[in-house]
Amino acid sequence: MSKQQQQKVVQYLNEAHATELALVRELQAQIAMTPKGRYRDGLEQHLQETHGHSRRIEERLGELGQGSNPLQLGVGAVQAVAGQALALAKTPLNLLRGSGGEEKVLKNAKDASASEALEIATYTSLARLARVAGDKKTEALAKSVLRDERRMLDRVLDEIPRLTDAVARAEFNGDGSYDITETGAAETVREVGAAATRTARKGGGQAKRTARQARKVPGVTRTEGTVKGAVASESDLAIPNYDSLSADDVQGKLSELSQVELAKAYERKNQNRSTITSRIDSLRGDEPWPGYDELSVDEVRAALAEADEQRAKQVRAYEAKHKARTGVIAATERQLSTA
Repeated sequence: MSKQQQQKVVQYLNEAHATELALVRELQAQIAMTPKGRYRDGLEQHLQETHGHSRRIEERLGELGQGSNPLQLGVGAVQAVAGQALALAKTPLNLLRGSGGEEKVLKNAKDASASEALEIATYTSLARLARVAGDKKTEALAKSVLRDERRMLDRVLDEIPRLTDAVARAEFNGDGSYDITETGAAETVREVGAAATRTARKGGGQAKRTARQARKVPGVTRTEGTVKGAVASESDLAIPNYDSLSADDVQGKLSELSQVELAKAYERKNQNRSTITSRIDSLRGDEPWPGYDELSVDEVRAALAEADEQRAKQVRAYEAKHKARTGVIAATERQLSTA
């Protein structure tokens, strides 16, 4: 495989990875609004498959020498963020669309059909490209995933008549079988977000990598924080025992938070203390580069080795205002001294 062919295969792998990341969010949202039963079981199974697809693509990218520097963002990362942001934004809105719970599930199934069709097209083109390039391993990977996606599309299409019948019974006969406001769907959304937060705090490898990938383009951290904040409880916050702290105690901890945490509206929804909300507003802003808040000191140092003078100054200013990590600030000073 020539260098040009490998670069193109890597591009298509990144695009496939982007669709998987977006699908994870979509499936989580749909599971939260789907009552227990055959269809929900299928969604949950495919969510696990989707996590597996994402992991396998990451492994193949690693085998092909795909770089992981946070400053190196490609088409795949941009598409990943577009899909993630859309899915995140739709999560609370999907709770409102349709005249009843049955119709919400049907509309979600239609969305799932479109998403699976996109996945099928993506992996069909990846398999074909890999075959032409002589990359048998990537071709086999794409064909394996393609079988899963086709099976899922068939499953969703088979469910649509049954879901439509449920809408008809509810609308025409008043025989409703499902009410979104009484099923605990909103609580499920909260539980999914809390579980993801706990996993990330424990350093779960796959969850951490997925979160970082989703935040690698401007705008996603703010969107994610806003949506998570809509269903956040005290236990979801990065500051322990938040509700029992004084305003001064909270303010002293705010500079340590990421932009995702700062974007949560918990304080405004609850005590709404002006000193705290004003401080949050002053700390809100763009990271030196997308995904910065997710990086350790060593990872920031590695990125700074390839950064220009302007980027180093942005890092120094951001760190001074937020986490103030001495290791990072020292690295920016060294970088600027040689600029």
